[in-house]
Amino acid sequence: MRLTRFNRPPKGAALSAGDRWACRAPQTAEQGVTDETPEEKSIGEDARIDALEQRLKAAREREEQRNAPVKTESDANYRMGNRVLGELVGGLAGGAFIGWVVDQALGTTRHQGLLVMLCMGGVVAFRNIIRIASRPPE
Repeated sequence: MRLTRFNRPPKGAALSAGDRWACRAPQTAEQGVTDETPEEKSIGEDARIDALEQRLKAAREREEQRNAPVKTESDANYRMGNRVLGELVGGLAGGAFIGWVVDQALGTTRHQGLLVMLCMGGVVAFRNIIRIASRPPE
């Protein structure tokens, strides 16, 4: 039975030979007991420090390579897609805004200016998209 501070024998109980080892006082470094393994004792402190520094250096290099920023350039097709999307949204939004301003200035209640300018914005947007698509690639 292993004795711990939570698993204490009852008072006056006899301990067997296997139980007594756990009750001994811990040995100290002066008595020849250390946390080092026999291989570590024979290497020496300077060699261990050098080995540790080499492992730390290798770990830092691996970490720098892992965290290095990835250089990605945007694809030409991706840029063209964004430009087409911008033309479409901009044409429709611009036409709608100009139509709303015209309606507010003229005081119309049926929103004819908004509808007409929204359609004009769509036509202009599609004309620009066709122009972009018909250009030869750079």
